[in-house]
Amino acid sequence: MTTLPRPTTTLTADDARRIALRAQGFLGVPDRRAGVRGVLRHLGAVQLDTISVLARSHELVPYSRLGAIGRKTVESAYWKPASVGVSPARPHAFEYWSHAACILPVEEWPHFAFRRRAYRDRPHWNHELPEGTYEQVVKQLRAEGPLTSTELGGAKKTNEWWDWSGTKVAVERALMYGEVVCVERRGWKRVYDLAERAIPDALLHDELDDTECLRRLVRLAGESLGVGTRADIADYHRLKGEQVDAVIADSGLVPVEVEGWSRPAWAGPAALATPPRGRHRTTLLSPFDSLIWERARTERIFGFTHRLEAYVPKPKRVHGYFAMPVLAGGRLVGRVDPAREGRTLVAKQVTADGPKAVPAIAQALIEAATWVNCTDVRVERMDPPELREPLTRELGRTLA
Repeated sequence: MTTLPRPTTTLTADDARRIALRAQGFLGVPDRRAGVRGVLRHLGAVQLDTISVLARSHELVPYSRLGAIGRKTVESAYWKPASVGVSPARPHAFEYWSHAACILPVEEWPHFAFRRRAYRDRPHWNHELPEGTYEQVVKQLRAEGPLTSTELGGAKKTNEWWDWSGTKVAVERALMYGEVVCVERRGWKRVYDLAERAIPDALLHDELDDTECLRRLVRLAGESLGVGTRADIADYHRLKGEQVDAVIADSGLVPVEVEGWSRPAWAGPAALATPPRGRHRTTLLSPFDSLIWERARTERIFGFTHRLEAYVPKPKRVHGYFAMPVLAGGRLVGRVDPAREGRTLVAKQVTADGPKAVPAIAQALIEAATWVNCTDVRVERMDPPELREPLTRELGRTLA
C-alpha cells in the first residue's frame, strides 16, 4: 500500500479484543430471536468442513454463540426454504467459495459475481470434462429438480477421493460458474439445483461490477471482524490484498490504530459507536470458527497459538486431533480434544492455562455434553497433569 489514511482513533489491545468478540457474537446478550439465521447474517459466512467430532463445524458455530440449540434446528435454519407467502419456496442460504466452502446468506449472491466471472474467465481444472456432460447435467437438473451428484449419475470413477466422475466435474464447474447452486447438504452430499430456480429473482444477476462486489465484501468483513488489519479483512472472504486496497477507502470502514499492532487497521463504524460491554460467553470453539480461523490474527488478539492437528501424524500431535479452544471471560484459556463413547463425552486431551481456567473448562465441557446428549464427561489426559484431579472434581460437582 502506498498512501494510508490517518487513523481517526487509537484503540488499546483490550479494546480491539472486546470489539472483535462483540462483532463475532461472543460478548453481550445473544440475539436468540434471530437464531441461527441471525448468526449467519451477522457473521456473513460460516465455514463447512468434513470433520465431525462433537458435530460438524457449521453446527458448532451457532452453538458456540447461542448455546445448546437443537442440531436439527440448526440444519433446518440453514437449508429449509422460506415458504410462507412465497411461491416457489426460496432458500435463506447457499453454499459457495468464500473463506473456504461456506454457507452464505442468500442476499449476498449478487456480491460474489466477481468470483463467478473470474472462474468463467480464468478456469483452472485438474479434471477432464467429457464432451456434452456439462449440458447433460444442466438438462437433468432442469427436468428432475434438486439432485446430488450421485443422483446425477455418480460422483467418482473409483474410490479415490480426487478421481471425480465426468458428472461431478461438470456439476462442480456449473456451481463455480453460478449456473448451478448448492441449496443444502443431504448426508453431507451437496444438493444441486439450477440457480435460476433456487435464487430469488431480485438477486439472480451478475450486474454488479467487481468494484461494487469487493466494496461490499470488504465492508462486511470489517463489520464481522469488528476491527482488523488489511490481511485480516482480505482473509475473511479470501480476497487479494490489492483488491482490498482498491476499495477500502470507499467501503465505509474507519481507519484506526491499535496499540501493539504493527499494521494499520480498520473498524466498522458501529463497532466504535458504543463501548463493548456485556456478558462473556464460555464455550468450546470449532477450529474453523471465524473468531479464530486466521491463526496470525488469533495470536495477535488473544496471544494464543493454535494449529489444527487433524492432518498431523498422530505421534507428532501436541494438543490432539480436533483440539477445540476454550473461550471464557473473553480469553482463550485452554483446549479440549473431544470424542464420544456412547453417552460419554471423552476429553481425550485437555490443556489448561493454569488453575483459574479449570471451572471454565468444566462449564464448557458440560454444556457441550448436554448438547450432544451425553450424560457423563471423562477426562483422559491433562496438561498440566496436576490439574486433572481438580477438573474431575469440578465436573463431578456440576454434574451431580
